[in-house]
Amino acid sequence: MLAYITFAILGLLFILYHWILIVQTREVCVIERFGKFQNILEPGIHFLIPFIDLAAYRHDIREQCINVPPQNCISRDNIQIEVDGLVYIKVMDGRKASYGIENYRKAAINLAQTTMRSEIGKLKLSQTFSERDSLNETIVVEIDKASESWGIKVLRYEVMNITPSHNVVQTLEKQMEAERQKRAEITLATAEKESTINLSEGERQEAINVSEGEKQRRINEAHGRAKEISIIADATAEGMAILAQSINEPGGEDAMHLRLLESFISQVAAVMDTADVTVVPAEMAKLSGFFEGMEHVSKTIQGRK
Repeated sequence: MLAYITFAILGLLFILYHWILIVQTREVCVIERFGKFQNILEPGIHFLIPFIDLAAYRHDIREQCINVPPQNCISRDNIQIEVDGLVYIKVMDGRKASYGIENYRKAAINLAQTTMRSEIGKLKLSQTFSERDSLNETIVVEIDKASESWGIKVLRYEVMNITPSHNVVQTLEKQMEAERQKRAEITLATAEKESTINLSEGERQEAINVSEGEKQRRINEAHGRAKEISIIADATAEGMAILAQSINEPGGEDAMHLRLLESFISQVAAVMDTADVTVVPAEMAKLSGFFEGMEHVSKTIQGRK
């Protein structure tokens, strides 16, 4: 009797297990009836027809993060690099996710890899680093187009690592070293150029200052000579005026003739003393003594009177 009761309880539990279906909040359940799609059950408690209705598929409707394994890609400049990433998807239609594709997660990974290889091939190595955001957006758009029939939505794609090969890394390091050396040489050349310019500017300014000083010195000397000439001219004019006034007085003309004669005789005597060739009689130099004697005799006679 106990055995029958046990079998009856087990049978009832078996029927309840196939009759009552609990769908979690994070998922949807695809129901098939006689192997044909019936409907999609939302989260909650549902009752099925035992042995007729079957919960064929359960899909997580939360956002899923799928790791895209590393793969080798060739950039547009024929450089081999290894790229991996993350793709974020979400199930939007449980029916398409069940019958539109065998395994949407695996398909999303393969499509992400294929699209990534294709997009990397359009870019140079330097662009893969600088244009990572645009690369992510392009991959999302391409995957989302193909996955629309799968009932999933590609939310975003993130490139994790872009790793060039070892030889490429060494080449890039040499290139960077050469670039740093080039910048250092340019900096030194620029500094030397500026130093030369500063020195030439200093020499130029020094030459200008010297020329300005020389110019001012010559101007001062010219002013001094002009002043000297002006003073001499004024003195000469004043002397000539006094001389002219003296000539107009009684005996002034005779005095002037006498003074001119004395000057002439003195100059002739000086020429005779220094010249190597005599062109006039040497006795003319004694005329000065003759006139002096005559003047003395004249003064003596006037004194006696």
